[in-house]
Order: sequence, then C-alpha cells, then structure tokens
Amino acid sequence: MSEFKDATNAIRAGARQTQEQENSEAIFMTSSFAYSSAEEAAGKFSGNEEGNVYSRFTNPTVEQFEKRLATLEKGEAAIATSSGMAALMTLAYSLLSAGDRIVCSRNIFGSTTKFFNAYTRKFGVEVLYVDATDYAAWEDSINDNTRFCYFETPSNPLYEVVDVERVAALAHAKGALLCVDTVLATPALQNPLTQGADIVMQSATKFIDGQGRCLGGALISSQALVNEFTAFMRSAGPCMSPFNAWVLLNGLETLSLRMTAHSSNALKLAQRLENHPAVEKVNYGGLPSHKYHELAKRQQKDFGGLLSFVVKGGRESAWKVINSVKLMSITGNLGDTKTLVTHPATTTHGRLSDEEKAKAGITEGLIRVSVGLEDIDDIIADVEQALGQLTE
Repeated sequence: MSEFKDATNAIRAGARQTQEQENSEAIFMTSSFAYSSAEEAAGKFSGNEEGNVYSRFTNPTVEQFEKRLATLEKGEAAIATSSGMAALMTLAYSLLSAGDRIVCSRNIFGSTTKFFNAYTRKFGVEVLYVDATDYAAWEDSINDNTRFCYFETPSNPLYEVVDVERVAALAHAKGALLCVDTVLATPALQNPLTQGADIVMQSATKFIDGQGRCLGGALISSQALVNEFTAFMRSAGPCMSPFNAWVLLNGLETLSLRMTAHSSNALKLAQRLENHPAVEKVNYGGLPSHKYHELAKRQQKDFGGLLSFVVKGGRESAWKVINSVKLMSITGNLGDTKTLVTHPATTTHGRLSDEEKAKAGITEGLIRVSVGLEDIDDIIADVEQALGQLTE
C-alpha cells in the first residue's frame, strides 16, 4: 500500500478479509491449523508451501499487525513479540555470538541495561556503553567485532536525542548494524529506517496500544533480518498473542491523532514547568531551551508525550510531589491516554546501581510524566497543586 499516505495505511495496511466478509479485523484465536491432507501439512511445515503452521510464529491476526507496522515504519517486514523486552531478547539472541561487541548508549531503559549486563555478557558478548550524544565515543568504541549499535531516541526519561544518520554512518563504516528504539516517538513521529538505521525496536505496550491494555513488542527491518528473527521465534517462542495483536492493530488506527494530541499537551505542561520556582530543569524536546531541540525538529514530526523534570530537594521532594497528585496515576508505564507519573530512580531505573544511575543522569529529584489526553488545564492544575506542597 505504498501509494497511500500514513493515515490511510494506519487503518488499511495488512487488511485480510476472510470468507465471512467482516469489515473489522478478525481475531484468529487458535494455536494450530488443520490441513486437508498429510501432504499439505508436510508442505506447510517444510516451508515449501505458503500458509499457517503454528501460532507461535504464523498467525493471521499477528501477521496483519506486523504488515501494518512495517508499512508505517517504512520497513520491508516486521516481527511481533510478546513484549518490548522480548523484542530486545529476539534481537540479541538472533544476531549475537560469543566474541561479538555491542556498543550501546547508557541513556536507555533500565531493564535494557540489566538485560545486556546480566545475559548477553553471560554468553561472551562484550557490551560497551557510551554517552548517547558523544559521537567521538561512538566512533572510538565501534570496532570490527561490533555486531550492532543500540540507542533510544528520544531517550526515556531525559529526552536526549541522538543523530541517527551520524551514528549509522559510524556503524556501517565498521560493518555493524544500527538498532534504534523509538518507543517515545512511534512511527507516527519518526522513521529511523529512512534515516540510516537497520532495525527499529518498538515496545507496542506504550503509545501504540495507548490505553495500557496489553503487552507487545516488535522489530522492523529488512526481510532478510526479519527472517533471522523468525527463525529464533520458531525455536524460542517469545510470540505475540492473537488477541494482543488485534488490540494493537486497533491502536495503530488512531496513533497519529493521539501522538499529535499528546505532543500538544506535553508542550503546554513543559512550558508551565519551565517557569515554576520549585523546578530546576525540564527535559522536553519541544522547548526551544532544550539542548536537542533543533535536532529533534529535524528528525521528528513532533515531540511526543513524555517529559521529565527535576525538583529541588531530591527524593523527599520528588516523592512528596508524586504522592500529592490527584488526577494522575502513579505507575511505571507510559503512553496511556491517562497521564502517568513515576520516580525513575526507584521504579523504571531502580534495578541500576547508584553508579549506573549517576552515569545515566537518573537523579533522586527526577520525576517523569507521560502526559495523557485529559484536558490540559486539568493536568497543569494537578501538577501545580502537587508542586505547591513543597512550599507548605
């Protein structure tokens, strides 16, 4: 459906009508598929005939989600997984061998750091961390053994923005791949595959779902790489359920509209926070004062719905603000229609050591807000009354 625009593809791409002539996507809630003969079964299982084999790696509903997401990401193909972390595991275990190196930004999701440190290193893979925007460090760290480079842009929760084309050129010069986690932007706001990346990783649990209903992840890339990921999926099985694929298919239909609204609300909240006397710093790419504002403008269509800010007084003040909210939900998730707030140092990044937190910029006074779709005046009023508790 390359002749259509993104808003159309978000609703129509991957559509597969059955003999029942349904207009809405069907859910194929089946673990296996029945054949008319032993010969047909043998042909499907061997791959000599196209068709469904087993829902661990072939399911029509999951396939619809994969095709629609690949279209929106401007990729050749996609593979859906049971969660964002399952996508990361699929990436790592499909591509890495003992002796390989990963060069990774240290400004990433805490569980990603834990996975690389505890499990990829366990199997003889070297993991090097660099500051996300230190391009000299990227260049110095990428060697001939580097299998892939990995970073988030924008990053969670500090909203650091990495120049995708620049790191892609450094990686490709050494024969390495580049994987970009663009969960905060989603395909509605950024397409790293058009900017030099080889692989995009998504946690569909976040903005793609948009309502905090289910888990899901995906890798989007060339058909050849997705075939490698599928081989791992067939053996290891971190697959997406048909029901979750159906939910996420519906999430894609409204993704662009929601991301525009999230971005509008987040910018207004960031502007208000920037002038609040209890706030030391606001991390949001939509602010002209933000260090990466111009790069974000160049790479992204808009700035998204996640921001963070630092309050004076460290953890005690941060917890006081969080405990004082009335409208927002206190949770470690992000990307919902509801506004969500959390203290990264003790939740999303709580498994990191103090040294790792310090290097990643996760301070005790940092508060993260996933700005939802409630009325912005109500969101701002809730944050301001919560910050007001610091002066009482």
